[in-house]
Amino acid sequence: MIIKKFQANTETDAIMLAKEELGKDAIVMNIKTISPKGIYRLFRKPLVEITAAIDDTSTYKNDKTAQVKKQKFPDIIYDASQVETVTKQSDLQTSKMYGTRETSAIEEKLNNLQSLLEKQMLENEENNKEDNSPLNKNLTCIQLIYNQLVRNEVDEKYANQIISEIEGTLKRDASMDNILSSIYQKIVLKLGQPKTINIEQDRPKFIFFIGPTGVGKTTTIAKIASKFKIEKKAKVAFITADTYRIAAVEQLRTYANILGIPLKVVYNVDELENSKEEFADYDIIFVDTAGRSHKNENQRQDIERLVDTIAENEREIYLVLSATTKYRDLVSITEAYSEIANYNLIFTKLDETNCVGNIFNIKMLTNAPLSYATFGQDVPDDIDQIDPQSIAKQLLRGQ
Repeated sequence: MIIKKFQANTETDAIMLAKEELGKDAIVMNIKTISPKGIYRLFRKPLVEITAAIDDTSTYKNDKTAQVKKQKFPDIIYDASQVETVTKQSDLQTSKMYGTRETSAIEEKLNNLQSLLEKQMLENEENNKEDNSPLNKNLTCIQLIYNQLVRNEVDEKYANQIISEIEGTLKRDASMDNILSSIYQKIVLKLGQPKTINIEQDRPKFIFFIGPTGVGKTTTIAKIASKFKIEKKAKVAFITADTYRIAAVEQLRTYANILGIPLKVVYNVDELENSKEEFADYDIIFVDTAGRSHKNENQRQDIERLVDTIAENEREIYLVLSATTKYRDLVSITEAYSEIANYNLIFTKLDETNCVGNIFNIKMLTNAPLSYATFGQDVPDDIDQIDPQSIAKQLLRGQ
């Protein structure tokens, strides 16, 4: 992995510099404001510094000899020699996905974790004075961070994977700040950049929402459609195949009437096929499917036939999951829906849980791109793209 820092007058300018240097696949790891020091601070404006990274299995834009083919979802190989420590005092502004407009609480909890680790390490040193070597200190710190991940419901298999990739890259006398920073960066890179919906210029795009009953598919559709309709002035349409729930069609019809969006109810694949011509001049068509049991093969096949009505290059599929669902059930659901088609992941109800470990677990299990997260019922406000930095901080936070 290649990590570099870029400074500019604004966050946008700094990100542009990173993209020019590292390429469009660069991931922003950290953003902070640097205030001028000394007497000249009165005459200089603060700078924005971002830390950006790119996987070294991708072709680095400024490396003319790199011809390595980029994999779709590569495993990240961490090179500690290229790491620049992420500063704890970050002015990073992240999304509202946890129901708050600021991340000061998350930043404080991350700092509290370091204080907690330092306290526990001092206690361990008192109890184990015979081995107070730098290596033993590293192992103690790593063990404490591992325990923190597991407490936040990260599967032990994935926690061990993170630790094993970090341990071999750390220097013998690495500071706690370096260890914590390395694990934080590793989590962010494994989560990857969120995959969001974009408008195609030359044809309409059908966006299918699939998933179990009760996870909030219809409300999520309304939130995303509202943003495209209001903010991007896109030409949007609704199709619903959820004719099994009594109130499902009326719920979507209410949103359609408020937004001035056409709604078509389809009962079979033939009616969906006919709708392609009807909405040929639209930008995006959001398709609401019925919530079906992942254990019922016939019901899964119904959804598969519906999805296959639209060509792969004209559709995107989003599996909607509740963040409050037990991990064992999430595993069964994602495995069952993987038989239908490749999907992106949306997590709902983040306002109803304090643990986001399952988001990381399911990302690692499926290798499917993370997409959006919802954190309330308000349309269109309570939704945002998933922020890997916020999730990493939540996973490492102190109690």
